[in-house]
Amino acid sequence: MSTPENKHRILILGASGFLGNALYRELCSYFKTFGTYYSQNLAYEKNQHFFHYAIEEDDIFEILEAVRPSIIISALRGDFHLQTVVHQHIADYLLNHNCRLVFLSSAVVFDGYSKYPSYEEDKTFSDSIYGHFKIKIENLLLRLPKQKVLIVRLPMVFGSQSPRVKELKHHIQEKTAIEIFPNLIMNVTTDYKVTQQIHYMINQNNYGVYHLGSTDLVHHDEFIQDLVKLLTPLPVKFTHVFTTNDDRYLAVMPKQNKLPKHLQITSTEVLEELEV
Repeated sequence: MSTPENKHRILILGASGFLGNALYRELCSYFKTFGTYYSQNLAYEKNQHFFHYAIEEDDIFEILEAVRPSIIISALRGDFHLQTVVHQHIADYLLNHNCRLVFLSSAVVFDGYSKYPSYEEDKTFSDSIYGHFKIKIENLLLRLPKQKVLIVRLPMVFGSQSPRVKELKHHIQEKTAIEIFPNLIMNVTTDYKVTQQIHYMINQNNYGVYHLGSTDLVHHDEFIQDLVKLLTPLPVKFTHVFTTNDDRYLAVMPKQNKLPKHLQITSTEVLEELEV
């Protein structure tokens, strides 16, 4: 008899990226899990569960027909216009198949607001091109039958192999200054926690909008300074960047859709995870 842990066929778009790959590693032992990759990589080429996919030239329908997923996870990167077209195609697929989508969105959909943290039901508003793009995809998906879509909005995501940690290590190695934003109040998480949370939500058939940030807030400068202390005992140069005179928030806090206690995380626990 099939169980919730093995009935799904999952397709991760962008499975060679930082978060996409973390999700693949989390899910592949429990579900029939497939992924797409872009950069030439022998390990992916030899893996029968991976499909080469170039957003500029390949047709997503071919991969969808080959995999016939019951869940698509979108961790795509690349040209914003082409991503929009791909998600329109995915929306069409969802309407005509027994399939759901998990879309990885971002706190940037709220970067036009600055006075408060943002909750699931808050209206999105962005000043950035990236934020506008994420809002456009979210709005497209929110027009679909609600049980078909799970939107997860992420804060800054850290992990030992994350682009942010690699960038910090590069600055440390090159002895160049690290930019910190004293007026920015944010929340954070790790790749490990996000993958656990998404795994749980797949099993629970969750849908709607979830904010997967830490349950507490932290100043950007303090958090980065604490993180750098974990990476090196040596003195490091910092450049303080003041974008406004007042504190500004870029934080996605959970309110309506809270996950169980063991799946929540604090900023201190994020640092503890990175220390291991």
